Amino acid sequence: TKVIGVEHRLVHSTEFEDPDFVQNPPDRCYICKKIRFTSLVALAKAEGYQWVVDGGNVDDLGDYRPGMKALQELSDAVRSPMIEAGLAKADIRALSKEFGLQTWNKQSAACLASRVPYGVELTPHRLAQIDAAEAAVAPYVQGSLRVRYHGDVARIEVAVDEIPSVLAHREEIVRAIKDTGFTYVTLDLGGYEMGSLNDVIHTDEEVK
Repeated sequence: TKVIGVEHRLVHSTEFEDPDFVQNPPDRCYICKKIRFTSLVALAKAEGYQWVVDGGNVDDLGDYRPGMKALQELSDAVRSPMIEAGLAKADIRALSKEFGLQTWNKQSAACLASRVPYGVELTPHRLAQIDAAEAAVAPYVQGSLRVRYHGDVARIEVAVDEIPSVLAHREEIVRAIKDTGFTYVTLDLGGYEMGSLNDVIHTDEEVK
């Protein structure tokens, strides 16, 4: 509100009340976005607004994004201005910097559920555990960071050039992540990969 003069409101989300979402299927993002945007559309209509706007950009069209289907189904009330304008992430960052927005170089922050393999039940406790594990690594890296959930195992993904920094603080990181409830802590030598848990979907499709 202080920066751009827009009122900031919190809307209660109900996805954990939906058993289909909790089961964490490959179309989890569709289920979640349908729940959230249906709620936002109802709020907008109640307060006299014609549109709910989404922050998607054209880069989102090239990855596995089942949530986009939910927006298409609500297209009479939801619009994606940056996609309509043909803007990619790099364009948005450049324009944000030009207009002096503090978030122009902020790292992407995908939903915590994206750290959990499909088919593994989603719970608030597990997502909080992942959040705490990432907070333990964050002070030692500058770029993208993910801690992927594999039951007792936490798999850390950072950019390849940040791996030495993580190793330099190995003891502190391992101790802090184990304190969150993980038994084992691993570092992915392949480095950070956006949507790496989607690889199994692509593999399954190729087998079919």
